Amino acid sequence: MGIARTADEYYQQLRGLLPAGPAWDPERVPEIDAVLTGVSAEFARLDARAVDLLNEVDPGGVSELVPDWEAVMGLPDACLGLNPAFEDRRLAVRRRLVEVGGQSRAFFIEIAVGLGYSNPTITERRAPRFGQSRFGAANFGTWSAQFMWILNTGPRLKLGRRFGASFWGSRFGSNSSGALECVIHRAAPAHTLEFIKYGES
Repeated sequence: MGIARTADEYYQQLRGLLPAGPAWDPERVPEIDAVLTGVSAEFARLDARAVDLLNEVDPGGVSELVPDWEAVMGLPDACLGLNPAFEDRRLAVRRRLVEVGGQSRAFFIEIAVGLGYSNPTITERRAPRFGQSRFGAANFGTWSAQFMWILNTGPRLKLGRRFGASFWGSRFGSNSSGALECVIHRAAPAHTLEFIKYGES
């Protein structure tokens, strides 16, 4: 967003605004220089905090105000569990603001990608129908499975917690799938029966 001015830039600006005359000459009155240095540091601090505030207004750059955004948006999401990681909470704030929902394959694939699965696909089952079915055709099911679809997650989570790529306090080796299952089941159309197949594309 914005760029904050440094204390030195504020100092130079304030020096340039001093009126003319011996009473304002920093060489004759060194106290003037001390005052300008102190005020410049405070102006720079306030400017930096103003830039931080502008970044916090946009959920794309939110960090400090995540709890406030969560209170407005009805978060944290129950699908993230009792103690979600901060990055997951921040991502949920962004998603809640821009997500519009949907029933397409692309919508559910986007959910899986957003939760860290790099190559998800969807397999839909159809009931066999006269004139539309043929021998050797794949992805046909029974009459009871005509509204069934399968989310194939593809490879393991690309950002799974592991040695050398984790932060202090994260569960070592964890790669939870509970959030994906919860979000998919919640967003799935009511008349469908959805399954998740892990580790396959």
